[in-house]
Amino acid sequence: MKISVSILKSKIPRDKCIEEVEKTDAELIHVDFMDNTFVKRSTFTKQEVLELFKDSKKDLDIHLMVNHPKEYIDAFCNLKACKYLIIHSEINHEIDELIEYIHFKGKKAGIAINPYTKVDSIKQYLENVDYVLIMGVIPGYGGQELITSTTMKIDELNRIRDDLDYHFEISFDGGVNDETIKLLDGLDIAVSGSYICMSDNYQKKINSLR
Repeated sequence: MKISVSILKSKIPRDKCIEEVEKTDAELIHVDFMDNTFVKRSTFTKQEVLELFKDSKKDLDIHLMVNHPKEYIDAFCNLKACKYLIIHSEINHEIDELIEYIHFKGKKAGIAINPYTKVDSIKQYLENVDYVLIMGVIPGYGGQELITSTTMKIDELNRIRDDLDYHFEISFDGGVNDETIKLLDGLDIAVSGSYICMSDNYQKKINSLR
């Protein structure tokens, strides 16, 4: 299982937090990008993301919690470290077209589902995506407790993937720590934020997840 570290909530400034993550053996940095539309909060500006991650030593999975992702896809594709661009299934746009556009831009395309969104609602996209992000908490804020019913989606997605020979990776974000990780069997990528970044020893926390 890969570990992706979200820097949404940390005890130290973001640039220092990124430096600490880069010293670990985590495979990815998870970038939670919000522009106060899809969720009523903003995090980085577009320019701040480009500046913070221009020399990133870790691959990035960029989670676009926005209603109009195309301009951000265009911008963040310029980051060499950008590996995945993840859009939300709940936005009122042509999801198929956005997945195709991300692939056209040379990046892997992901789709995210909120805690109360059913897997059935994204079945039509699963053949073409590279990454499915299950949200275990309401998106927008770090440090929330896991909504345990969301973990059932892991088995559901694994069954679909096996039955239809699809190739997407399954990721989970929200409330991931050394206890809740036991509920996440069958996962490819675990996204963990405050559990790691609010600690004094990032590698020790990552080891506990593995």
